[in-house]
Amino acid sequence: MGIDGIIRKGIGGFYYVEAADGEIYECKAKGIFRNKGITPLAGDRVVISLNDKAENTIDEIKPRTTEMSRPPVANVDRLFIVASTVEPKPVLFIIDKLTALAVDKGIEPVVVFTKCDIEPGDEYAEIYRKVGIKAFCISNKTGGNANDVAAEFEGHISALCGNSGVGKSSLLNAIFPGLDLKTAAISEKLGRGRHTTRHSELFKVNGGYVADTPGFASLVSQDSEFVSKENLPFAFGEFVPYLGKCRFSTCRHVNDKGCKIVEAVERGEIPVSRHESYCMMLEHAESIRKY
Repeated sequence: MGIDGIIRKGIGGFYYVEAADGEIYECKAKGIFRNKGITPLAGDRVVISLNDKAENTIDEIKPRTTEMSRPPVANVDRLFIVASTVEPKPVLFIIDKLTALAVDKGIEPVVVFTKCDIEPGDEYAEIYRKVGIKAFCISNKTGGNANDVAAEFEGHISALCGNSGVGKSSLLNAIFPGLDLKTAAISEKLGRGRHTTRHSELFKVNGGYVADTPGFASLVSQDSEFVSKENLPFAFGEFVPYLGKCRFSTCRHVNDKGCKIVEAVERGEIPVSRHESYCMMLEHAESIRKY
C-alpha cells in the first residue's frame, strides 16, 4: 500500500518526500515519469513505496493545481513578491508583472517591501492595498511587522520571488529565525546580490510550506512567461468591475474613448502606475502574438 506525501526537495535525481507522519524518505522517481516527460517538482503531492532492499520509489504524482517553471514548484497557492525600498530600488512594473502572472495562474500575490528601517515603504505598499493586494513593510534587521507577514504563510504552499539583493532569504530568516538560510551581501559593483540558493526546496513554516528558490527574477524578461492579451485585463483585479462597461467592445483600455478603466484612472480610483504597467504588458503581449 502506497504512502501519501509531499516532495520537499529534489537533488540529482533523488527526491525527499515528507509523509503524513512527518517522516522524510529519500526516493527515486519511477521511469514512467521520465518516459512521459514529467519531472517531479517540490510541492508535488505524491504516492510512494518503501522498499527494504531497493530504493524507495515515487509511484504516482497527483494532479497539480498550479505549476511554476521559475521557480520549479508545484501547487503554490500564494506568491510573495519581495522588493526592497533601497539597493535595489523597487521597480513597480516588475512587481505589477509578477502580480499579474500570479493572478493569471490562480495564485494569490502578496507584496512585501523590505529594508523599511532604511527607507519607509508605506507609499509603495498603499498602491497595492488600494487594489486589494495584501502588502507589508518589514525591517529585516529589527523584524518589524514580522508576525503579520509570518501569519500569511499558514496553510499555504508559498513561493518568494523578486530581484537578487532584495533580501528574500533575509526576510525568511527574520520571520522564521529557525530556518537560518544563507544570505549574501549586496554587490556594490553590480547593485544586486549574488544568488545564494541553488535548488528548489520547501521549508515547513507556521503550518504551511515556503519555497526558497533561485533565479525567479529571470521570469520578468522571458517571453515565454506573459499574460495573454485576452486574460490581461482580468489579471489586474481592480479592472474587473469596469470590464464590459466601456463604450466600445473592442476597447484596449489604453487611451480609448469611453474607456471606463481610463476614466477610473483619471478619477484616482486605479493607481496610475498600475495602468502604466498594464499598457506596457499589453504592448508586449501583442508583439509576442505578432511574432
